[in-house]
Amino acid sequence: MARAIDQVSTGVPRADSPKYLDADLRSSWAARLLITDVESSMGDVDLLVNNAGIQFTARVEDFSVSKWDDIIAINLPSVFHTSAAVLPGMQKRQHGRIINIASAHGLVASAEKAAYVAAKHGVVGLTKTIALENAKSDLTCNATCPGWVKTALVETQIQKYMERKSLSYQDATATLLTGKEPGGRFTTPEKIVAAVLFLASDAGNNMTGISLAMDGGWTAQ
Repeated sequence: MARAIDQVSTGVPRADSPKYLDADLRSSWAARLLITDVESSMGDVDLLVNNAGIQFTARVEDFSVSKWDDIIAINLPSVFHTSAAVLPGMQKRQHGRIINIASAHGLVASAEKAAYVAAKHGVVGLTKTIALENAKSDLTCNATCPGWVKTALVETQIQKYMERKSLSYQDATATLLTGKEPGGRFTTPEKIVAAVLFLASDAGNNMTGISLAMDGGWTAQ
């Protein structure tokens, strides 16, 4: 299950409390119904931020089929279905912002992350397609591509790496970071939010179809 607040934002300041709507984003029907419910309860969706995601690591030959199915469904098809659901309204108003939280793994691959890499590459491609189809209007679609971000998802990877390599938490974190990112530091969620807000603003109205790397030089190598 994924909270609607992770997947949908109206982008309209409101005085009332945030509304939380649950949806199983593995289901195409549920993902599209989520948008219907948001529009019914909160009004037009001018900004959609597709942020739901899960991860699992294993070699391809050992990859759990159920994990593959869940990761692909939540990381890629849900982005397609929520975007497809908001686009008619945005097109009617000739304005909208769709921002997909992709990953450095949408630009490059890593071992043992087959499903995640496949899904995030798909998100980058989908972002470009939506951008091209709506380029004549003030309706943009972009992706941010963070590298290592200190979240619960990454925390799990650090713990697994500690156990597998018999390292301390500090050493495991440093090894993971420097193995990919020359900068050797995490991107913070707050900086990703700042990038999203810029892309959603009028200053970003002629930026569409981009994949904004936020990865300490990872994909520059």
